[in-house]
Amino acid sequence: MGTVTIGVSIAVPEPYGSLLQELRAGFGDAAAHGIPTHVTLLPPTEVEDADLPAIEAHLTEVAAAGRPFPMRLSGTGTFRPLSPVVYVRVVEGAEACSWLQMQVRDESGPVARELQFPYHPHVTVAHGIDDAAMDRAFEELAGYEAEWPCTGFALYEQGPDGVWRKLREFAFSGRTVVPPQAAHVDRGTLPTR
Repeated sequence: MGTVTIGVSIAVPEPYGSLLQELRAGFGDAAAHGIPTHVTLLPPTEVEDADLPAIEAHLTEVAAAGRPFPMRLSGTGTFRPLSPVVYVRVVEGAEACSWLQMQVRDESGPVARELQFPYHPHVTVAHGIDDAAMDRAFEELAGYEAEWPCTGFALYEQGPDGVWRKLREFAFSGRTVVPPQAAHVDRGTLPTR
């Protein structure tokens, strides 16, 4: 058979996802259009093709144990100088993301792995571009705000062209904890100049 590179993440829904992707491209990040806007639960991981059914079964179990939770993004952060990344901060939902990523990578599961860096949920808006563009991303999105009810996550595969494509979504089965009024999604806010 062969191997594939997969990732598991929470998609940033519309209209936020496209907006942040376009902004990322505008900062000069060439990979922007090949990476859907997301919060990572499992970073790029090479697996055997034959292991995909077991991975999907495992992710189904993780989703069955999860329940919807509010996600809120606010402001920016950076991993520089350790890693050339500027991101939008996850200020609500981070604890749930941390729990989910531990379940996905559980040592008894099919995608057990160690992380290169400690887990820190975030939405990348600039990666590996020049410092001036990184500074611009950090400053221009400093006032960014968005929120939505997170109802699941998805499995993605990176194609030979470098583009990440969704293979399957996994909806949480647990009791809804998001109050009805929080289900309204606005366009997010960007600072005005």
